[in-house]
Amino acid sequence: MPRSNGYAPLYWGVGATVVVADLATKTVAADRLLPAYLPRDVIGGAVRFTLVYNPGAAFGMHLGPQSRWIFSALAVGALVLLWQLFRSTRDGDWVRALALALVSGGAVGNLLDRLRSARGVVDFIDVGLGASRWPTFNLADMAVTCGAVLLALVLWREDAEPSPAEPIRGHDAPIQH
Repeated sequence: MPRSNGYAPLYWGVGATVVVADLATKTVAADRLLPAYLPRDVIGGAVRFTLVYNPGAAFGMHLGPQSRWIFSALAVGALVLLWQLFRSTRDGDWVRALALALVSGGAVGNLLDRLRSARGVVDFIDVGLGASRWPTFNLADMAVTCGAVLLALVLWREDAEPSPAEPIRGHDAPIQH
C-alpha cells in the first residue's frame, strides 16, 4: 500500500468543504426554519425546506433508544474503511480520491450532528410532488450519495480491468492451428 498517493490535498480539501458547507447550512436551517416540521416552498411544492431531526439513519431507519450511538459507531467504522480505501488509491485515480472525499465529508457532517445533539441529524431539503415525497435530507447526505455512486462506478471499472499479472487476451495472443 503506498504511503502517499499525492491526492491528500484533494481528499482533505473536498472533505473539509463538505463538512463546513454542511454544518453552515444545518445551522442556518435550525435557526431560520422554525418551527420544525413546517414546510416552506422554495420551488413550488416540488422543492421545500422543512426542518426535521432524524435520530436514526438514512430513510428514517431507527434502532431504538441507542440508535444515536450505534450509528455513530458505524460512521466511525465506515470512516476508517474509507481512509484505508483512500490510502490504497493509485496515482492517476483522482476520481476515486474525489469519491472517497465526498463520502467521508458527508459521513463526518452527519456524525458531528449525532454527537452534538440527541435530537439527531438536521435535515431540511424536502423534494417531491404532492404527498409523494423523498425522505428529507441535507448536504452531507447529498455528498454521501454522489460520492457513493461515483465510488461504485470507479470500483466497478477497477474490477473490470485486468490485473497486471493477468495477460490480456486479444490480437497478440498466439494463433492456434
